[in-house]
Amino acid sequence: MFKILTYALLSILITPISLTAQLTSKIAPKREFRGIWVATVANIDWPSKPGLSIDQQKQELIVLLDQHKANGMNAIILQVRPAADAFYAKSREPWSQWLMGRQGLAPSPGYDPLAFAIKEAHSRGLELHAWFNPYRATMSANSVVSPEHMTRKRPDLFFVYGGKKQFDPGIPEVREYIVQVILDVVKGYDIDGVHFDDYFYPYKISGQTINDAATFRKYANGFADIGDWRRNNVNLLIKQLDDSIHHYKKHVKFGVSPFGIWKNRAEDSEGSATSGLSNYSELYADSRKWVKEGWVDYINPQVYFSFSRKVAPFGTIVDWWTNNTFGRHLYIGQGPYLIHNGSTKKEAAWALSNQIPDQIKHIRNSNLIQGSVFFSSKSFSTVARGLGDTLKNNYYKYPALPPLMVWLDSVAPNQPLKFAAEAIEDGVHLNWEKPLKATDGETASGYVIYRFSEGEKVEVLDAKNIIKITYEDLYNFVDKKVEVGKRYSYVVTALDRLKNESVPSEMVGIQAKETVIAK
Repeated sequence: MFKILTYALLSILITPISLTAQLTSKIAPKREFRGIWVATVANIDWPSKPGLSIDQQKQELIVLLDQHKANGMNAIILQVRPAADAFYAKSREPWSQWLMGRQGLAPSPGYDPLAFAIKEAHSRGLELHAWFNPYRATMSANSVVSPEHMTRKRPDLFFVYGGKKQFDPGIPEVREYIVQVILDVVKGYDIDGVHFDDYFYPYKISGQTINDAATFRKYANGFADIGDWRRNNVNLLIKQLDDSIHHYKKHVKFGVSPFGIWKNRAEDSEGSATSGLSNYSELYADSRKWVKEGWVDYINPQVYFSFSRKVAPFGTIVDWWTNNTFGRHLYIGQGPYLIHNGSTKKEAAWALSNQIPDQIKHIRNSNLIQGSVFFSSKSFSTVARGLGDTLKNNYYKYPALPPLMVWLDSVAPNQPLKFAAEAIEDGVHLNWEKPLKATDGETASGYVIYRFSEGEKVEVLDAKNIIKITYEDLYNFVDKKVEVGKRYSYVVTALDRLKNESVPSEMVGIQAKETVIAK
């Protein structure tokens, strides 16, 4: 609790807008993480199938980003390494089979899917977190891998479980290799975060045994119990990544999305009042420890359960996590893919249109939860189309900035300079100059533009006044959504890489020209 109070106090003392803005409204908070998982494995979300032309891939991604931006999202969690392969050019591993149809087959020269995704996301005011699967190497016993794939080059680093090859987490060389793979992206791309999902040691399969007894004997590291040893192997990777990522780029966030249940109360008095699969015991992932030790910047438990799910009710798990954040961010993983139209073979609760809206209300009732992440992108074009409309028109009606991480950076940038406005036939043209360097040496990595109607109080704490968020070097904007002859006031603020926000620029007022066509 001391750490939580400390972070809150720092926010108030150091950031000019941050905490007050975040707590202004529980209906439309100005700061809230609103993420969407975009899965590339097996072409779940993007690209729609392997082998599309580069233009087709780009167009699909643009449509996807536009859809989620319109629905109010502010972060894309893009799967860039689904199976020891790559959706990016600066990689020591082969190109993914789900890109061009064969593992190792490169797309056209000059095209880098990750670089393109980052540019397009940032221009829309969307963060991009690079999602890695650390240990998975193949998806089935029939997987056809490139001669350059690590399972071919170093078969001694893997075990087979359920027909799939997986890196053996107990081998020190494996941990070092995975860290370097991820650092290739941290150092080579302008990502906002590094993200893991729930796949560490494999989910149990009846009749299967993890073949790591020899590794345990060789690298026991003082452990007598193989379960404790496995958990420590994962802990070592998480800790090493936290140190390494922030050593090279302080502003890159590190988050993990584990299975929702850490431990059941029957296992541990500190566990949740649930009776489902245990992350700790069955996946050897001590997710609570990562938060408690400060090894992650955010924890994003996958709470793909309804309020009425007996073994693990949504509210029970979420409330448990709010008491175990230890000052780090908590984003709740929600499952719109479960929505259905009343099938008798599926849980009835997911046919109720208010299931996820009620979950969002529950989340917003706690000041210790900073947002949501939804699985997955494709759902919003299929079973969750109605939810997308609900978000757009209600819960995510106004844009939001990501919540602040004051333990990484609490210094706000200076305000933009020479802000000016001019009414021309196509709209109100706004121009400004980059701010002077702040005390930490940063200038600006993005901007927020606010618009106010005549007579309206100039208030930057209210998200409804935001008309543009961008995470790029942009020094002008044309506001085309103005009414003929109406007078407006504008201000612009600067954002640094961790979305600390400056005080507003000087206000400018202007009347839209009679020839402006409102859109």
